[in-house]
Amino acid sequence: MTSNLADRVAARTTQTRTPAIPATRTAQPAGTLVQFVQQMRPEIERALPAHMGGADRIARIALTELRRVEHLAECSRESFAGALMTCSALGLEPGGVSGEAYLLPFWNKKIRGYEVQLVIGYQGMIRLYWQHPLAAGLDTHTVHEGDDFEYEYGLAPKLRHIPARGSAKGPATHYYAVARLANGGNAFVVLDVDDVEAIRKRSKAKDFGPWSTDYDAMARKTAVRQLFKMLPKSAELARAVAHDGTVRRDASPEGLDVPGEYIEGEIVEQPSIQGGEQPSVEDVPSQFAGWPEAAEPGAAAGGA
Repeated sequence: MTSNLADRVAARTTQTRTPAIPATRTAQPAGTLVQFVQQMRPEIERALPAHMGGADRIARIALTELRRVEHLAECSRESFAGALMTCSALGLEPGGVSGEAYLLPFWNKKIRGYEVQLVIGYQGMIRLYWQHPLAAGLDTHTVHEGDDFEYEYGLAPKLRHIPARGSAKGPATHYYAVARLANGGNAFVVLDVDDVEAIRKRSKAKDFGPWSTDYDAMARKTAVRQLFKMLPKSAELARAVAHDGTVRRDASPEGLDVPGEYIEGEIVEQPSIQGGEQPSVEDVPSQFAGWPEAAEPGAAAGGA
């Protein structure tokens, strides 16, 4: 037993103020993941494609996301590292103005703890498509009531779309994606609003994240992803499709070649924040101090 009265009082105060955390929960203190981003910089540097430059921007964006997205700093270290390394290896920015990828906090009912689900954005899919040597063109559009639109599948497929102008444009009715290949081939996919809704409702993030903030872009991404099933894919695009909407816990280079895991659970709703930034991360490493923060997804045209 401690003989020093001050020690006994301090010990009792600590026991009173520190809530018990269930053994099954893997929540991380905010500062833990901030320091973890700092420690990951060498691995991020090695994983990044040559055209992406250094790891500083990816680390800065990750720190901004930890401050901005509620509960992200409470996610398990393994899932956070896996998502960040997937983005780094694919050359995609996790958040920021690009809308290439999103790190979403995910409540795993099985372990009763938060994990990171990686959602590849619309711009990320497009970017990876252009890395294939056969890629010659890719278009995706929204069809509205009032547009002159017709399409036909079969041995002689046809797609024609003349958008309406001004006030003649009504609600969205279809979304489509068209790809052209360097060998002269082409393909397209058309989805109506019911098709998109059926796919959205199967997503754990159906009501939050980019489906909530950038619905039109996510609907077009859905058309693009359906189109990619018919096209030759680069190794990076195939990996992106395999990891989209999953949890990756293996941050090693070999983990990128193993499809991520879909887990039963729910995405955490992100409330509207007055003033922008989440206060959950405070101890930013000194080498990151003073860096400009990445803007929130959706700030630029094009969305997710």
